[in-house]
Amino acid sequence: MSGPVSPESAEHYSWGAGCDGWHLVQYRELSVIQERMPQGTAEIRHRHVRARQFFFVLMGELHLEVDGAVHALSAGMGLEVPPGAKHQAFSRSASAVDFLVISQPASHGDRELVPAADTP
Repeated sequence: MSGPVSPESAEHYSWGAGCDGWHLVQYRELSVIQERMPQGTAEIRHRHVRARQFFFVLMGELHLEVDGAVHALSAGMGLEVPPGAKHQAFSRSASAVDFLVISQPASHGDRELVPAADTP
């Protein structure tokens, strides 16, 4: 176990169109990532074979499409995405959204791209 961690001290990475992520916890069996998506951005629709994920919104509003159903999550709300579920996150609000993605086991190397949904 190590000391306190924050986005300022965690390993940072960039993804998509101006999106950011910070590895807060990074083990093969567990991953906790804080992500920030600017307004109007989206990740690529995909699924994980093994990883179960939980998305928890810290600030802003996240739209999360899971198997064709779109969920609007505001600060303090979360949603579980089971292994095999096709999903895609969107930032459709007027400001950026900050959220946690908790994966068990870690989702790195466990992502399969899938066709876009009809309803996001």
